[in-house]
Amino acid sequence: MKVPEGWARTEQGGSTVFTDKLNTVRITAVSASTAPTVDSVTKTVVPELRSQVPKFAAPKVSEVSRHAGRVVRLTYQGDSAKDPVTGKVVRDGFERYAFHKSGHEVDLTLSGPVNADNVDPWRIISDSFAWR
Repeated sequence: MKVPEGWARTEQGGSTVFTDKLNTVRITAVSASTAPTVDSVTKTVVPELRSQVPKFAAPKVSEVSRHAGRVVRLTYQGDSAKDPVTGKVVRDGFERYAFHKSGHEVDLTLSGPVNADNVDPWRIISDSFAWR
């Protein structure tokens, strides 16, 4: 998978996270016997995020095509954590992709400030995902 060069990489629990300023790419791999569907994401993931993401809003779940195949995409908004230096909170936009193959699921979550021009970079990242 392509991530922007020079971004900081950290491991957080079972996730690999790349960050640069206000943008984040989070990759989480889990075992999953069945592929996610629009209905399953709506019924399980959306309520989880509603309880975890401050000011969670505007969830939209759809099935889309990426180079790795058909995936479930969840878009939503929420507030960032307070910046430890400035104390500022930013309104973020999120795109979460659920890829599934042979009992494995990879959730790719892209986030950045609402109204930032992330459409092309996020498409490049989500299209670059490939199973090995």
